[in-house]
Amino acid sequence: MLEDVRKSSITKEKAILVGIYGPETPKWLAGEYLEELELLADTAGADCEEKILQNRPHPDPSTYIGKGKLNQLKNLVGETHSDLLIFDDDLTATQIRNIEKATNTKVLDRSGLILDIFASRAKTAAAKTQVELAQLQYLLPRLTRFWTHLSRQKGGIGTKGPGETQIETDRRLVGERISTLKEKLEKLDKQRTTQRKGREGNPRVALVGYTNAGKSTLMNALTDTMVLAENRLFATLDSTVRRLELNNHDILLSDTVGFIRKLPHNLIESFKSTLDEVREADVLLHVVDASSKLIDDYIEVVETTLEELDVTGLKKVIVFNKIDLVDPSRLMELKKGFPGALFVSAERSMGLDKLQSRIELMIEEDYEPFSYKVPVEHYKAVSFLHDSGVVENEQYEENYVVIEGSIKEQDRRRFESMLEKLETALT
Repeated sequence: MLEDVRKSSITKEKAILVGIYGPETPKWLAGEYLEELELLADTAGADCEEKILQNRPHPDPSTYIGKGKLNQLKNLVGETHSDLLIFDDDLTATQIRNIEKATNTKVLDRSGLILDIFASRAKTAAAKTQVELAQLQYLLPRLTRFWTHLSRQKGGIGTKGPGETQIETDRRLVGERISTLKEKLEKLDKQRTTQRKGREGNPRVALVGYTNAGKSTLMNALTDTMVLAENRLFATLDSTVRRLELNNHDILLSDTVGFIRKLPHNLIESFKSTLDEVREADVLLHVVDASSKLIDDYIEVVETTLEELDVTGLKKVIVFNKIDLVDPSRLMELKKGFPGALFVSAERSMGLDKLQSRIELMIEEDYEPFSYKVPVEHYKAVSFLHDSGVVENEQYEENYVVIEGSIKEQDRRRFESMLEKLETALT
């Protein structure tokens, strides 16, 4: 498994962060990326000692930054007594091996760091399984002798093929473990599907956004709950669902894992089942940190990730959070640049009423009017209309309830099927 770079109870590891800039990534942007990498390192439990940016048109295939810069990096490691090198891009097995050999220092790339953070934050069985699967898929092409210990998990006789080398054994063992984890995830996914079916009937709204945009703080402000909310990247991994009472609806509000630039593809794949809460939502609230310098980049990352997850065609509204940290002139620019967006401060409970009203309007766009005359003994059917739709008028006439309002087409069909079954049961 990946070596843990998390904070120990006594000391934190000292890290040097390394990135490159060139024609496609200007220096100022590469610098912003290293700032984000520093936040990731802090979340993992490492202190940043230095940041290095190298000007290259593309990464060196053997050392990422070139031999000359690698020698400078080796000297810097000695001067700062650093024990960890973190690179802002994914490295090949060859690059990792060459850099570690030259600097005699542990090397971690961006994906490895993110996976390590996820491993430390995973709490539920599903999250732990998903993270381990992503870690193994990440490590498989980078195997050297990291996994020699796995050969002890099986008996000696019959575990190796003729002439099989240790690295081949390790690859086989990792492959077997990946298959086992995939089977386990399928079972967990079936359990979650059953749980979601039990929540049918309530409109669903999902919070999505770049990590640290304030999604969990917004959920706490809206639902008056205590979901973990930290000023750190990836404070939330597992989807959290809370009930929110609006004027006409009780909705289910979901808080999901934050997205990030260069989120490891294996991690996206393994977390697809967790993010079913997003795919099955009626409305998406795309939460954006209004105080960020890279708003356009962050929005693009989220939109691209949603496409990778096959989340398309859903109703969506951008919600700029943390407006209390933005000066008025910048706020006006955002309002002009993003017409239709909402502006809130979850921390200070600003703009939440408008947000709730917008949610209701978006939910009711799919509603169509209904008018039914229901026998009073079918109280379950009447209750269903109250729970699933918006009741605007209700009158009792002898043995009937005349009820009018609006409801989604799929719920209207469910209601009429329910009514038919109740009528059949009485005859």
